[in-house]
Amino acid sequence: MKQSANTRAKLRAHRPSATQSIQKNGEIGSAYPQTFWGKIQFHFKRYWQLWIMVLPALCFVALFSYVPMYGLQLAFRDFDPDKGLTGGAWVGFNYFNQFFHDPEFAQILLNTFRISLWSLVMGFIFPIILALLINQIGSEKVKRFVETITYMPHFISTVVMVSMLNIFLTPKTGLLGQFFGNQNLLGVAKAFTPLYWITEVWQHCGWNCIIYLAALSSVDTELYEAAKIDGANRLQLIRHIDIPAIMPTCVILLVLNMGHVLGVGFEKVYLMQNALNQPMSEVISTYTYKMGLLSFQFSYSTAIGLFNTVINFVFLVVANALSKKLSDTSIF
Repeated sequence: MKQSANTRAKLRAHRPSATQSIQKNGEIGSAYPQTFWGKIQFHFKRYWQLWIMVLPALCFVALFSYVPMYGLQLAFRDFDPDKGLTGGAWVGFNYFNQFFHDPEFAQILLNTFRISLWSLVMGFIFPIILALLINQIGSEKVKRFVETITYMPHFISTVVMVSMLNIFLTPKTGLLGQFFGNQNLLGVAKAFTPLYWITEVWQHCGWNCIIYLAALSSVDTELYEAAKIDGANRLQLIRHIDIPAIMPTCVILLVLNMGHVLGVGFEKVYLMQNALNQPMSEVISTYTYKMGLLSFQFSYSTAIGLFNTVINFVFLVVANALSKKLSDTSIF
């Protein structure tokens, strides 16, 4: 039977308005604001404790990540110390063209890509392998001991690490140098890249595998028991249980690492660099330092640094888009 006009009118009169909101505790709350600023005030009134908690981190990021971006205009100005950041003449992309036409541009870019990609690929693969191996250790004491031994090198400073490398590679007397006669590998240009990524993997492999171990610890042990009952060996357990469990974590970390393709660490490269290996060890970060702080070409070095940042950002966006399309996993 159809409702009468009077019945429908009574139902509309008693129906809750769209502006009323029901809080989580089940009580009827005050009218939810419809204006933009009203929604902002309502949000901060309700979640002000959370905002106070994250306020120090927001201030830190704003101070050290966003405020310095004001100086990026140096890349487009002819910097004059007497006139300040905004007082120099506007030169547009002049310094970018200068860098692109620099005779060392191709070699510096090639060195940066080669060192970074080797470090990225090897630094991505070995922690996964190490985490899978540690996860197969049955004894908890042995597992904790192996974890501790492998991530301890992470806490060695870069200066100490390079000093150890110099001592180990000392000809005739070094732990490794005695196998290479009178030749010091740090003086061999072609050996710079292998030395860099091997020491990088050794130092940070154990630390980087912790996040994979955390992902593996969430796997239901009943899956291992069921697979063993079906006759699965260790390799089959790794292939069909462990690897699928950590795959989303691997994808996220790979995408994040793609944002540092040209971000080869300055300290280690600069400390390992010498006149003999410089043709293969000169990267964007060291070249920026030499142009900016040693040669006082501040605008030129700013342009180089901005170019480096833009390329890293492009790699990050492309890697994230491909990851989202292929595996439905992304960071944004």
